[in-house]
Order: sequence, then structure tokens, then C-alpha cells
Amino acid sequence: MRDFNYTKIRDNKWDSELLGLIAAIYKEAGKQEMYLKQRPEELDKLVEIAMIQSTEASNAIEGIVATNTRIRQLVQEKTMPRNRNEQEIAGYRDVLAIIHESFDAIPITRNYILQLHKVLYSHMSNPVAGRTKTVQNYISATYPDGHFVTLFTPLAPLETPEAIDRICEEYNRVIGNMELEPLIAIPVLIHDFLCIHPFNDGNGRMSRLLTTLLLYRNGFFVGKYISLEAKIARNKDLYYEALSASQDGWHEGQDDPVPFIKYLLGTILAAYRDFGERFALVETKRTALETVRLATQNKIGRFTKQDIRELCPSLSLSSVEGAIRKLVEAGELKREGSGKSTCYYRTR
Repeated sequence: MRDFNYTKIRDNKWDSELLGLIAAIYKEAGKQEMYLKQRPEELDKLVEIAMIQSTEASNAIEGIVATNTRIRQLVQEKTMPRNRNEQEIAGYRDVLAIIHESFDAIPITRNYILQLHKVLYSHMSNPVAGRTKTVQNYISATYPDGHFVTLFTPLAPLETPEAIDRICEEYNRVIGNMELEPLIAIPVLIHDFLCIHPFNDGNGRMSRLLTTLLLYRNGFFVGKYISLEAKIARNKDLYYEALSASQDGWHEGQDDPVPFIKYLLGTILAAYRDFGERFALVETKRTALETVRLATQNKIGRFTKQDIRELCPSLSLSSVEGAIRKLVEAGELKREGSGKSTCYYRTR
């Protein structure tokens, strides 16, 4: 089994790009703290939007989908799931809620990771829920002509429990002793977790839930207000490319986690900047029309009514719809399509 020791990583000479990402994240995290003290009521509405987006996006990456209406009902109203997809979505919702509410009481250990995995499958019958994998799994790619290629072979089932123990112990040691910057230690643990691929199913979703948990435990709360999962889903090719580039030589301890570290830090920074933009829309009292006009000015190209709704959490859906209608009538926006395919773009 490879050596899960952070010493090599700790002693790395990090390049200016990676150090710049870390500095920028700390700067934005400081701003977020200030924003939350100023307008907590308006920003509370971002939490609800982020919960829905995170649950929808993380499952969609794995091909688990439901209608927007059903996802909102499952997340907001906690309605009973009707089929397998909805059972998996409800499980993700439950784990995310536990992390939101109790992150500081969830230690980073194999036992707690297994418990969270069990909750992920709590709405369905899954005999291996809360247990590490029982058969060898592979990370592969299927091509249009039907053939597939194994891209990476994770650890064998018998090696998996000890490997999870060791990455958790190493992570806890370097964080507890302040030996390594948390924004480096977090992506390294997630990278190792994905290379181990400890479960028969649910590895991707568990990795994203663990990312949120680790960030919260280290004081980075952007995922509560802006969905990191939605950002990953929009650029999932970059996610898989960064992970693949970092996996080469992993079994021999010759891997380079830097591409994955940079990818994850870039995603976190983009989420913080989104948070700043949304705060700008609620910090000053404006009419619904002025707020929506300002929100549309932040959009390039085509956008949907839901895109604007997410930027204006202080407004009701009917207020957003009314403002968009007025902007279309005034010629400031152009409408295209109909029904679910309706979108808009600025004319000036």
C-alpha cells in the first residue's frame, strides 16, 4: 500500500498561482464575514437556494436526475421520494443538512464517513450502505463507439479500510499541529479519497459532501450560500481532467496533486466571488425593477428567469417575473423561446 504521508506535500515549493489562489480565498472569506454581519436576513435566503442547487447538481453529475419541481419539494418540503432517483436525492439532502447543522460535531474519521454514507442511502435498500466496497471498482471512460478504457484502478477492497484510516489520521495530524495550510490539506484528502474510491457506489457524491464538511470545519462557509456542486457540474470536464492529471503515479506515491488542488481552489474562489456579487444586490434598498435590472447587467449572453431569481434572493418569484416583463417591454431585454426553454439576453 502507498504511504499516505503529508511530509512531501508540506515541503513542496508552491508556485505563485497556487499561493495567489489561497491569498484570494482568505481575502474573500474575510469579506463574507463582514457581509454576514451587515445583512444576515437577506442572505439567509441564499442558503435555501444553495441547498437545492447542491442537491440537484451533485446528483446530476452522476446521472441521478428529477424535475426542478420535485427537487424543490424534496429539499424544501422534505416530501417522500417516489422512485430510486428521488431516494438518492433525498439521501444527499439529508447528509447536506447534517453537515450544515452539525459540522463541528463530525470528526474526520472512517467511522463518521461510513455513517454519512449510510445516511446517503437511508431512503433505499442498499446492503453495502455504510460499508467500504466489497468488490474491486474501476474508473473508466466509455467512448461513442461503445468501447471503454480503464483510466485508473483504485485500491483493492481489503486495503480500503486501513487506507481511509490513514488519510484521516494524517489529515487530522497536520491540521491539529498546524503543519499544513488547510486549503492545501483539504484538496489532498479529497484527492486521496477519490483515488481509494472506498465505496461500491456514491464515491463522487461523498467526495463533494466531504469537501463541504472540511471547508466548514476550517472556517470557509461559502458553500452554505453558493453551491460548490453546481460550479463543479458546470465545468465537470475540468474536474475530471484535473483529477486524472493528479492520479498518475498515485499507487507508487509519485502523483502530483497540484492540478486537483488548483482546480478545487479555483472553484472555491469563484464561489466566494459569486457571493460578493449577490451581496451587492441586497446591500442597498432598491425597487424590484432596479434590483433585477442590476442583476441582468451582471449576466453575459443568454440567461433564464431562474438565473436572475438566484441573484435576487430578497425578491419573490412574482416580483422577478414582473420586473423582467417590464424590462422586455422597455426593450432592455430580448426574450427567446417559450415554456421551459424561455431565455433572455440584454440588448444594451
